[in-house]
Amino acid sequence: MADTTTKLNVNSRDAAGSRAVRRLRRSGRVPGVLYGGGGEPVGFDADERELRHALAGAGAVLDLSVDGDQATPVVLKEAQRHPVRGETIHVDLLRVNLNEAIGAVVPLELTGVEDSPGVKQGGVLEQITRELNVEALPTAIPESIAHDVSEMEIGETTLLSALGVPEGVTLLDDPEETVIATLSPPRLQSDTADEIEAETEVVGEDSAQGADEGSSGEE
Repeated sequence: MADTTTKLNVNSRDAAGSRAVRRLRRSGRVPGVLYGGGGEPVGFDADERELRHALAGAGAVLDLSVDGDQATPVVLKEAQRHPVRGETIHVDLLRVNLNEAIGAVVPLELTGVEDSPGVKQGGVLEQITRELNVEALPTAIPESIAHDVSEMEIGETTLLSALGVPEGVTLLDDPEETVIATLSPPRLQSDTADEIEAETEVVGEDSAQGADEGSSGEE
């Protein structure tokens, strides 16, 4: 579960152009915006290393202090990452009331995949849903939700209705329409047949080409 023990100190900043933002990032700072909770949006910049540590737990509630002022509870609303290096280049933080439920997106993890009878028989287990829309108090939002698929057989489909969630967490997606995972029959046989067919075509083309070259030589 999330908690409020993670502290993050940031500096306020005025809106600036792209050149100033690039200077910030080169100096190890990450720009961001704090909004929501009935207050005015506040631009800030945070130390990249401290921010990465604070956001290490998905769904974590942070105690955010701007310019040393009294801390306020916030959650990560959105993080933009560099398309190549993957580092965080901008964050949006949202003020929250610890006594009011909020919506959040939580990763779904499947466990017991290799132990399922269907997988042992060569079936292919595909995870259809990787993120869950949930509602909970900010301090009750889990970092992830796990579901055990170790009993799945070939041909089975697991729906969201089979998922167990922690106390205080409500799933917002349709439990009877949202597919979590499917376990399909082995693909090896059809793949092998396709490979044999492709190889046969290649051999046939080579044989035909050799015959044509032989005919040309005789002439």
